[in-house]
Amino acid sequence: MKAEISWNDFEKIDIRVGTIIDAQPFKKAKNPAYKLWIDFGSEIGIRKTSAQITILYEIDDLIGKQITAVINFPPKQIADFMSECLVLGVVGNAKDVTLLTPGKAVKNGLAIG
Repeated sequence: MKAEISWNDFEKIDIRVGTIIDAQPFKKAKNPAYKLWIDFGSEIGIRKTSAQITILYEIDDLIGKQITAVINFPPKQIADFMSECLVLGVVGNAKDVTLLTPGKAVKNGLAIG
């Protein structure tokens, strides 16, 4: 387990629902990954990120899929691509990642809390 955090620490994390609108292979990444463009609604807009989710997902599986992501990390350069959010998933034993998704379709940009 990780160190205990306070409620105030948790409240700083901005987790939102978005829909993947584009996905492409990320050929310059050190580990197999996709480049993702995610629509978080009109208030937040489209954010891009890279995700090492190639074991369980093909590009065609991702387009139109709603996911959850942390949107308030600072941008991070990954090879020649700027990541603007962190997609959330459950990491399995073989580093296979299952994306965390809402149980039903919801409006893009809604907060997890």
